Amino acid sequence: MSNDPSAPLATAAVTPKAAYHHGDLRAQLIAAVRELVETHGPDGFSVAEAARRAGVSSAAPYKHFKDRHEILRGVVSEAMDRLRAAMEEGAAHHPYGSLEAVAAVGLAYVAFAKTEPGVFRLVFGLTEGHENAPDLLAKGEGCFGVVVQAVAACLGLPPGDPDVQRRAYMLWSFVHGHSFLTIDMKHKVASAEINDWDYLMGIGRAILAASRDGAALPR
Repeated sequence: MSNDPSAPLATAAVTPKAAYHHGDLRAQLIAAVRELVETHGPDGFSVAEAARRAGVSSAAPYKHFKDRHEILRGVVSEAMDRLRAAMEEGAAHHPYGSLEAVAAVGLAYVAFAKTEPGVFRLVFGLTEGHENAPDLLAKGEGCFGVVVQAVAACLGLPPGDPDVQRRAYMLWSFVHGHSFLTIDMKHKVASAEINDWDYLMGIGRAILAASRDGAALPR
């Protein structure tokens, strides 16, 4: 692994057909759709093409998914698992409770967006039915929980503390916005080059340093 903290975390290569086993068809279809979403967008792929890439008949996907929307929901669910794991791994590479650990959580988030912009957009664009999908809601809360845990450790406060929750939300908002601006290339309107690690450390320092020094942010 690179020693450069600004280097994006690597993601597993998608080789659905080579890795295909009948007992893991669901996972292989999700991997195939991930590739197609990156290439053609969530509206530009066919279930038949996903099945072809997985090496199965066009009818096979419907043994695991009732329709196209459910396949996309499966892609979102799997992506959220990988995003959370990457965020946790990022924090684990730095001392517990350090500002660097907080920044590394954000770096993993940005790296995921850069590496899989189509899937990243899908995760936050596929809102239809989320209120009826407690599993996806729970996974979203789990991802935010990684931010909360890192912030709580940095501030030396319990995760449920209102100040921790508020500051974690501020950090997530900055990182989320930066991720979308980056993949949409809108960051180029800035006159200065933005280094992700420096940006994340700066934002973390600005939002968390006041509490660490004993002061409180305005409510």
